[in-house]
Parts: sequence; structure tokens; C-alpha cells
Amino acid sequence: MATDKRLALLVLAAGMGSRYGGIKQIDGFGPSGETIMDYSLFDALRAGFTKIVFIVREEIRPTVEEMFLPKLKGKAEVEFVIQSLDTFVPKEYQNTGRTKPWGTSHAMLCAKDVIKEPFAVINADDFYGQDAFKATADFFKQETSTHAMVGYTLKNVLSDHGSVSRGCGERDAQGFLKSVVERTTIVKENGKIISKEKDGDMVMDPETPTSMNFWGFHPSIMPLTEELFHNFLKNNAQNIKSEFFIPLVVNEMIKTNRGKVKVISGGSTWFGVTYKEDKEIVTKKINDLVHQGAYPSKLW
Repeated sequence: MATDKRLALLVLAAGMGSRYGGIKQIDGFGPSGETIMDYSLFDALRAGFTKIVFIVREEIRPTVEEMFLPKLKGKAEVEFVIQSLDTFVPKEYQNTGRTKPWGTSHAMLCAKDVIKEPFAVINADDFYGQDAFKATADFFKQETSTHAMVGYTLKNVLSDHGSVSRGCGERDAQGFLKSVVERTTIVKENGKIISKEKDGDMVMDPETPTSMNFWGFHPSIMPLTEELFHNFLKNNAQNIKSEFFIPLVVNEMIKTNRGKVKVISGGSTWFGVTYKEDKEIVTKKINDLVHQGAYPSKLW
């Protein structure tokens, strides 16, 4: 059993929100104006997380600090890390034409110097539910080397308002991840779940274990991530739309036997905002949870 009780939460809040049409990470959804991030932080603290690391863009850092530092004071150690276009990018691979960050694995890598303990990675704009945080904290009480993917069911994590990107997984009989594929355009069509691929449509199994980018990692993932990022840049530095996703690191780690990933259940509660039209639905779902007593009407 692990004896170190320190547990960090890495919140990826540097995304551009291009399909949402605004900075969804700091938009209000709860009855007292709470952001989705507020609920994740609340759930993490009550699950036993002791450190919060925000990955942000330089231009939103002051706003995020102002919103969350007072709430977290005395409750957890807090760090802010900037994900810039050039962080951990060697000079020969820096691309002046690029305008958006390099993706989720790059965001995680940006925290390399401040993460020294087991940590969870989440998106700032996804509502994961209390069970996911508790399951991850419990996992790390037992595991000193195995990583974790919080698995959701594909049919439960889609949007009615357009396509979504999802990490679709395959696990073995022991519950370890065999692979995860980032399907970037998944839609509901004619009663089926379709992944739009370059070589045609793929019908997806509704029960597919799916990553909503809630991962549990040991710090040993960081050197591997940096190594793979530099390899990725050799082939993709000139492609301004290429992204270095966490599944790319996880798949390579599994394939080369450099780590194992257990699929753990995050429960049935997940919802998120990809499109502006999602806001009304998410607001209603949060209010329903408040009325059920899962959360206080004013979190802080």
C-alpha cells in the first residue's frame, strides 16, 4: 500500500473553447454561479486530494487566480502553470504559425516541474461526479506503479448538438487497458453512434469504455511524455492543427511495456459543454443534483 498521502489534481483549463464560443472554463452553471471547475474541486477535496495544479493560458491566469485562490486557501496547496505554445518545445520545432496549444499530453507535460506525487488529470469543462474522484483516490491508496483510466460508457457521454471527440478504449479480461483510440468526430445518427473516419463511417458499440480525459498517473509518466512529445514534434511540428493527446502516450506506454493502466469505474454521472446549446442542459443537471442533496446550493 502507498504510504504517501499526497495526491494532486491537474486541471486542464488552457483550451480555447472554439466550438463553445467563449471561455467555458469560467462560465457559471451552478445556482450560485459556480463553474463546472468548482464542482470538480469540491469533489476532489472531499475525496482527499491535497494539491491543485491549474494549467492555464497566460491571458486567463489572473481571472482563474481571482476566482479560485480564495476558495482553496487553507484547503489545498495550489499551483498555476502556463501552457504556452513553446513550453517544452525545442527551438527547432517551434512554429510561428500555430495559434492553439499542443493538446492534452502537452498540457500535462507543462506541469512536470511541479508534480512529484500521484495525480489525476481532468478537463476543466467536464462534470465528472463525486464517484470518479473517490474511485481515483482509493485506487492510489493501493497502487504504487499502475496508472488508471476512469472509464465511462460511450452512449452516456455524447452531445445532442454536434460531434464530440472521445478516447475509446479496449480492456483485457483483468480490466487493464489494451489500447485507447482518440476518435475526434463521434455523432449520433439514425439511432446509431457513428465515428466519422477518413476512410468512412464506423459504427461504434454503445457500451465502449470511454475516456473523458480523467486519468490517474504516477509521476513516472512525465519523462516518458517528454520523450514522446519530442518524437511527435519531429513528425508534426509543421502541422498547425496536430495535437499531442494523452491516449498517444498511454498507447505507447502499454505497447512498449513501460506501464500498465487499470480501467476503473467513474460512476454514471458525466456531462460537459462542447457547444453553447449544452449550457442549458448542464445547468439543469447541476440544479437537479443540488436538489437531490448531492451538493450544497452554495459550494464555498
